[in-house]
Amino acid sequence: MSLDLLSMKLIRNVGHSMLKMQCRHMSDTGKNVDRLALPASTVIRGKEYASDDWTNVTPRILKRIDAKLHLQNHHPLCIIKRAIVEHFYSAYRVGMGPVFTVLDDISPVVTVQQNFDSMLIPKDHVSRKKQDNYYINKDVILRAHTSAHEADLIKAGFDAFLTIGDVYRRDTIDPTHYPVFHQFEGVRLFSSHELTTGVESEEVSLFEDGYETEWKQPCHTLEASKLTEYDLKQTLENLVLHLFGKDVEYRWVDAYFPFTHPSFEMEIKVEGEWIEMLGCGVLRQPIINTAGADQKIGWAFGLGLERLAMKLFNIPDIRYFWSGDQSFLSQFSGVDEKNFRDLHFRTMKSNQPLIMNDISFWVNDEENYDSNDFYDLVRNFGGDLVENVHLFDVFKHPDNGMTSHCYRVFYRHLTRPLEKAELAEIDANIKKTLLDEFNIKPRWV
Repeated sequence: MSLDLLSMKLIRNVGHSMLKMQCRHMSDTGKNVDRLALPASTVIRGKEYASDDWTNVTPRILKRIDAKLHLQNHHPLCIIKRAIVEHFYSAYRVGMGPVFTVLDDISPVVTVQQNFDSMLIPKDHVSRKKQDNYYINKDVILRAHTSAHEADLIKAGFDAFLTIGDVYRRDTIDPTHYPVFHQFEGVRLFSSHELTTGVESEEVSLFEDGYETEWKQPCHTLEASKLTEYDLKQTLENLVLHLFGKDVEYRWVDAYFPFTHPSFEMEIKVEGEWIEMLGCGVLRQPIINTAGADQKIGWAFGLGLERLAMKLFNIPDIRYFWSGDQSFLSQFSGVDEKNFRDLHFRTMKSNQPLIMNDISFWVNDEENYDSNDFYDLVRNFGGDLVENVHLFDVFKHPDNGMTSHCYRVFYRHLTRPLEKAELAEIDANIKKTLLDEFNIKPRWV
């Protein structure tokens, strides 16, 4: 959760200078570096970044950076964002103004230090993997969470803020996952006086030289930790009641995050099923101390706007948010942060035929292969025509020890039938790139 305040200026122009490489690129560890053409440099909002063995961001992803769906009037993500902001503005005030500052247009380009180190994510943590992130180079990344701005905002003097923005992760392909999605994060810090305001007791001591338990960090007193937890949960329970109404069922589940302790997830019941809606917890004190607010304790939460909007409005496919389809967007015309609960959304599901295609191959180096590389390859050529990709068979040959992966790719356009020729071209490009740049042996020939 870090931020270069200068990056808050709006700089346009996304460019991408591509250098076509004729061979498969390997890092010094022997791992495949970029399955697609390796860029000589990447230009984002007017700044050029040199490429290296870690570079794996693609032009298709870079085109999404200036979309800013959460800032587009009458887009469902913008409506939900404004509904949450309106709730925080009206419910939490000091004097004549709101307690929380809103920052919703911070550049998604951050350093690896901001994205991981500032949040106490260990060097060997799985979330740092190249296969799970979009690296511009070994030092710079498209943020994987809005938490990347947290430490810098605290250092800049903010002690209660809401950060909203697009985040980027390489992931599976299905109706609920997209490589770009939007997070809404909240952080609030308290002094001893602020934490106990309204509590019928004297100011509590925030810190002690103790030990960690399931209820607190070693530097926090139990009372301070419990008061912070109470304020956090009360804040989020009020938010969920505001969004879903007084009859919503919710529950708290213990969780683990590197940057909070204790940590929790909130689940709500939707159509008889418990669904995770957000993660939260008491901020790890070293994050706060390093940012220069060592006399305060605080909490943080984060939620996904797409997940929230899909549940609120019964949207069946995450691709709709990016489609520009007027039959979808027109339903939100006239809807705002005050009347969104009155929307009677017409459930949409593409009635176009689903087309399936299988791609199978032997993996020559299983240790350095990751399915996310294949998913990103499919996304690069198939784009939003791809509805789902399913790894439905993995087989290890008993004689040579090689492993076969078989994927089923599901194609369906949201509004029109697909043509055989365009799918054949996509399939051919996927297979050619697999042969040229992946360490595999095809099974389709």
